[in-house]
Amino acid sequence: MGWEDDHLHIFRVGDKDYENEYMTLMRLAPAEKFKFRYLYDFGDNWLHDILVEKILPPAPTQELPLCIKGARACPPEDVGGIWGYYDFLEARRNPDHPAHDHYMEWFEEEWDEEAFDLNKANERLRACWQRTKRG
Repeated sequence: MGWEDDHLHIFRVGDKDYENEYMTLMRLAPAEKFKFRYLYDFGDNWLHDILVEKILPPAPTQELPLCIKGARACPPEDVGGIWGYYDFLEARRNPDHPAHDHYMEWFEEEWDEEAFDLNKANERLRACWQRTKRG
């Protein structure tokens, strides 16, 4: 997602919660069509439903993990959950909004809600993977 991992989070598989930050995808979702949930920041309550659509064998020279596709920018950390994010977007789009200047200063003027940087996403994944291997 691009968040800084500053908040508590869990993975929920069925009715069981996993809190281990080094939990592997293969342990959570060992097969195709497997579903689970990821809850990040218990205050903001970012809830993600995740479906493993397909598991492919890696190419021998492929660096893993790998994101192959994505869309839109990650909401800012501590924006206040989905409702806070909607307020954030509205204020940034409307120069007459009372919070416009605050949000423009708080989170990068050039920030683009539609942008997705595949290279940056993969850099983050690899950094997490390296921490996991050391942990």
